[in-house]
Amino acid sequence: MFPMNVKASEQIAVLGTVNPSSQAAGAAVSGWISVLQFQKFLALIMVGAIGASGTVDAKIQQAQDASGTAAKDVTGKAITQLAAAGGGNVQVAINLDVQELDTNNGFAYIQLSVTTAVAASLTAAMVLGFNPRFAPASDFNAATVPQIVG
Repeated sequence: MFPMNVKASEQIAVLGTVNPSSQAAGAAVSGWISVLQFQKFLALIMVGAIGASGTVDAKIQQAQDASGTAAKDVTGKAITQLAAAGGGNVQVAINLDVQELDTNNGFAYIQLSVTTAVAASLTAAMVLGFNPRFAPASDFNAATVPQIVG
């Protein structure tokens, strides 16, 4: 149990994002994120209106370095495809533990990939890090986090 005076921002960091947009057909990625400072990760994908006949997919990939060397999908870390028919205005979460990566072969970076097909769709996503090896977790926030209030 954590002490009552510990702030949520001291335990969770925003590590990467796919900024909100009307995403044209194609992939948008968070960029490569080192997994060395956290034990667990959560990718949150937010989908608004999906364009006519459009689809949205999301998955976590792993690589050996921040350049994406030997990039490959993490097994079992992809959402079920969302489609325009009944698939819009939802949120989807992907849990990941660092132990699920191919660390024996030097895979120590992850990225979230959100792919739209056929038509532009409203998307946004973020990757959060949990259980930091060193506190506070907020020390590892992405540069896109300019403020923590409270």
